Amino acid sequence: MEETGQLKRALIDATAGAVSGGISRTVTSPLDVIKIRFQVQLEPTNQWASPRRVVHGTSKYTGMLQATKDILREEGLKGFWRGNVPALLMVMPYTAIQFTVLQQLKTFAAGSSKTEDHINLSPYLSYISGALAGCAATVGSYPFDLLRTILASQGEPKVYRNMRSAFVDIFRARGVPGLYAGLTPTLVEIAPYAGLQFGTYDTFKRWMKAWNRLRSSNSSQGDEFISSFQLFICGLGSGTCAKAVCHPLDVVKKRFQIEGLQRHPRYGARLEARAYKNMYDGLCRILLEEGWAGLYKGIVPSIVKAAPAGAVTFVAYEYTSDWLESILT
Repeated sequence: MEETGQLKRALIDATAGAVSGGISRTVTSPLDVIKIRFQVQLEPTNQWASPRRVVHGTSKYTGMLQATKDILREEGLKGFWRGNVPALLMVMPYTAIQFTVLQQLKTFAAGSSKTEDHINLSPYLSYISGALAGCAATVGSYPFDLLRTILASQGEPKVYRNMRSAFVDIFRARGVPGLYAGLTPTLVEIAPYAGLQFGTYDTFKRWMKAWNRLRSSNSSQGDEFISSFQLFICGLGSGTCAKAVCHPLDVVKKRFQIEGLQRHPRYGARLEARAYKNMYDGLCRILLEEGWAGLYKGIVPSIVKAAPAGAVTFVAYEYTSDWLESILT
């Protein structure tokens, strides 16, 4: 009986995670495409961000508004959803695995599968559980993340017609390891990112419950109820905090994913194969050649995307999970 309950809980978490990830990814795809274009661009994004030594030519993208106009003019509206299919194939299993592993870890730590018991966990356990869940989800869905980055970064004219042609070319050129190019920096990035995102989300929820108690004349359970708008604010805050701290690691990850691959000259210099020895070398090289601004390329669309993406993901998960629980119990 207990095993059946655990299986049902895992099914709810996986389904709710997949649905929330799919909704969030589709809604925020335009911002993700703009962010990736900045991150894989070797040239400076504007004059104040000029590198310490000039090594590249004219910048294709210099600002978020300019990038939006260029993509719309050259690629049409569909350009903002370039790479969305592999992104959905990546993000849906990713969030399914992430939320399932997260809830299992919280259940183990709290000794209970009830959500109301999880919110009282130590903040440290929330951060650690989030980090471990993020790493497990990344390993399980990484090839789709790689394909998403490549397709979203290529622009027009296309180097790869579709996901299949990109997959075949990468497999021929790099073999199976090529499908996991950049996995190490991704794990180094995702551990603190997922830990911060889930840890701060749980922390904000605790603060919100405390705020609701203070606003009420008594401390009944009903007075601690967190509204959908409050959940949205918690998700907004957690997504912003996590992305602001971990963005430089995301830039390095994207560079590893596209190094050595074909790239149309219109979109800037091509990053040669094995341009960086490892993640530390990548950080140092970007800092040396592009300055501090190089590590924060795409930070504006990244945060503008991360905030609503986190909010939509958490709200959609909470509601889908509650709905599934109500019809399955």
